[in-house]
Amino acid sequence: MSDLPFTLDQLRILKAIASEGSFKRAADSLYVSQPAVSLQVQNLERQLDVPLFDRGGRRAQLTEAGHLLLSYGEKILSLCQETCRALEDLQNLQGGTLIVGASQTTGTYLLPRMIGMFRQKYPDVAVQLHVHSTRRTAWSVANGQIDLAIVGGEIPTELVEALEIVPYAEDELALILPPSHPMVQQESIQKEDLYKLQFISLDSQSTIRKVIDQVLTRCGIDTRRLKIEMELNSIEAIKNAVQSGLGAAFVSVSAIEKELLMGVLHKSQMNEVLVTRILSLIYNPNRYRSKAAEAFSNEILPQFATYSTIHEKKEPPAIELGFIEIATPNSAAGS
Repeated sequence: MSDLPFTLDQLRILKAIASEGSFKRAADSLYVSQPAVSLQVQNLERQLDVPLFDRGGRRAQLTEAGHLLLSYGEKILSLCQETCRALEDLQNLQGGTLIVGASQTTGTYLLPRMIGMFRQKYPDVAVQLHVHSTRRTAWSVANGQIDLAIVGGEIPTELVEALEIVPYAEDELALILPPSHPMVQQESIQKEDLYKLQFISLDSQSTIRKVIDQVLTRCGIDTRRLKIEMELNSIEAIKNAVQSGLGAAFVSVSAIEKELLMGVLHKSQMNEVLVTRILSLIYNPNRYRSKAAEAFSNEILPQFATYSTIHEKKEPPAIELGFIEIATPNSAAGS
């Protein structure tokens, strides 16, 4: 491609000058001399036959043509970096980085187990887990800062077209009571019984609290009638409060597995009501997917997939994701 009027080095220099604000600082950041930078810019302007910088001020200011070239140049350089990453992937998983995102509950109780399994198989891959709200996580996936994520909240409307959003697992919101509570002796609890209990919940402004209230409302439970006696700022604090006999709570089943095994919390069954929400797997189909992301998707994610249609008895079909196929769930670990 010798007929192109610019080189990758010239695009790198243009980007450095725009970022640093001067030819000298750009030269220092690239570990070359200032005359070499100036010469490359002069050659680039001569080849394009347009001025790229307004040299009248103290700071190097891009002209309109300079801004246009910088915009495309950044995309070209980004593609070059992805190309290098793809070529490195042709070797093996002897390095690299996997960046996984999650909303609060999934990031605290589900993803660490998944990442632990992945690290046992691929100890040389560096794994980062970013735990934030569903909204912030979704934006990070859309911007390419996160490879993939599992979230429990609603995806921002403006990102629905940009992301692949696939139902991944059913997350049951269990009604928990202290083992000494009188209702523990009941085989099941009626909806009306809920309004007699004293509840412990998260702060009314927390994202998780809003999600739980939305799910309860969809299940025909009037959250306005629930007696909220105490609001705490974490799921762990709520579990400890229920264990101490201070009230009841709705929490994700994935958050209480140990406590149920130890017998310090009781999970009550509700008559004809199963309170669940769907966890979604999200990824950006327009971003390069590394071998580490593919390995995590193909080897780890299917082991925790529990999505099925609640009201139908048939088995769910496999879900084709392009780089992952989630078949009929073979484990309830993610619920």
